Amino acid sequence: MEFFCYHRDRPGSGKMRNELLEAHWSYMDGYATEMIARGPTFADDGDTPTGSVHIVDLPDAAAARAFAFDEPNYQAGVYRDVLLRRWHNVLGRTMWDFPGGRTDGNRYLVLGLGSGQAADLAVPADRDELIAYGPLLSDDGATWLGTAVLVRAPDPDTARAVLIADRYAAIEVHDWQFGGRPS
Repeated sequence: MEFFCYHRDRPGSGKMRNELLEAHWSYMDGYATEMIARGPTFADDGDTPTGSVHIVDLPDAAAARAFAFDEPNYQAGVYRDVLLRRWHNVLGRTMWDFPGGRTDGNRYLVLGLGSGQAADLAVPADRDELIAYGPLLSDDGATWLGTAVLVRAPDPDTARAVLIADRYAAIEVHDWQFGGRPS
């Protein structure tokens, strides 16, 4: 089962986040084979972390909750909240398979929070810029709750346009970059 996990930073937790960086990476190393995508989000300044995205393939919801809530930054209070949802990997690949590589261009997390009928279930025509794409689902996987996308785009408005705006209660766009230990 695939899960989308977005830990949102508590304001002012940057120092603690930096102190726990090695513990965070070590924890994530334990999930290397289950990882579909990972990486931090940033404030508009492009430098201040605001959260951490992890898309993982785990056996069940209990394993996903353990993954999200045993994470060292969560345990230490770096994060203010966690969005944890079932997810479906429509692209069928990991971020490491993205043909655009790790660093070229601007990267964004686009979260469309659902409202009514399911939307954006099919992959958009310009899939070359998509790093990860799929619906957010209820715990049982039966109800569409939104869409989560990692995309390379020239700017936030272009990233937002990946989703059909009037089909969502809200769409969030966050600066994002490939995560993991520096090479």
